[in-house]
Amino acid sequence: MSSPHATDLDGRVAFVTGGSAGIGRGIVETFVRAGARVVIGSRNPDAAEKVAAELQVGSDRLRFVATDATIQQDVENLVDETHRIWGRVDIAVLNAGGVRNSSRILDMTDEEWAFELAINLNHTFWGMRRALRYMTEQKSGRVIAISSIEGKHAKANVAGYVTNKHAINGLVKAVAKEVGPDGITVNSICPGLVLTELVARGGGKGLGVSGFDAVVELYSREAALQRPVTIDEVSALALFLASDAATGITGALMSVDGGTAHY
Repeated sequence: MSSPHATDLDGRVAFVTGGSAGIGRGIVETFVRAGARVVIGSRNPDAAEKVAAELQVGSDRLRFVATDATIQQDVENLVDETHRIWGRVDIAVLNAGGVRNSSRILDMTDEEWAFELAINLNHTFWGMRRALRYMTEQKSGRVIAISSIEGKHAKANVAGYVTNKHAINGLVKAVAKEVGPDGITVNSICPGLVLTELVARGGGKGLGVSGFDAVVELYSREAALQRPVTIDEVSALALFLASDAATGITGALMSVDGGTAHY
């Protein structure tokens, strides 16, 4: 049976890509409050400073490393810097991702495809591979990839995103088999619609609906709870998977989608 403090992260070291906004920021805040030392990987240093100020923590608990998730060297440097600063890498959260332009595949350019491949699948692969070099030496670690409900089913006009999220889920299942004997777990979180600033700016472009309210209605109609999920709900699952409470869970594709995909 798990202890009452099984979700404490005291002494653990984590990095979070895309950690200055949206889901990533929520995970950073949750981890810091649980006792972890966290490195934010982001292109936005001002946002990272704002997170530190709001949490009232110093450089002994929270650091920032400039990271463009579409660039391999940046992603690998984030992992290496995390290890250099605190001497270990216990938790890797590969959160960065997105869509450049929602469109039919016939209208999707090579540049758009390459961008979505880099920021979604490639960034996850680069960060996971680098983190596992440290984790296998430690014989412990938690890898958490932020996938999507679109990694289990699909919507039209976002073929690049759907393809990449399915691939991330496949990567998670395969790598979990490889590193399980080293005491490392590898899981993905598949959120449904989360009300972030990015979603608000997108306004349903390419999904056959117009405006933010229409996007919310579309996803809510598909969900058993009839509503979007929150950043806090996604962060709570990330905390669970990062903690000692989840030592027996690996290779899992865990939905936080309000009951949209029932598997």
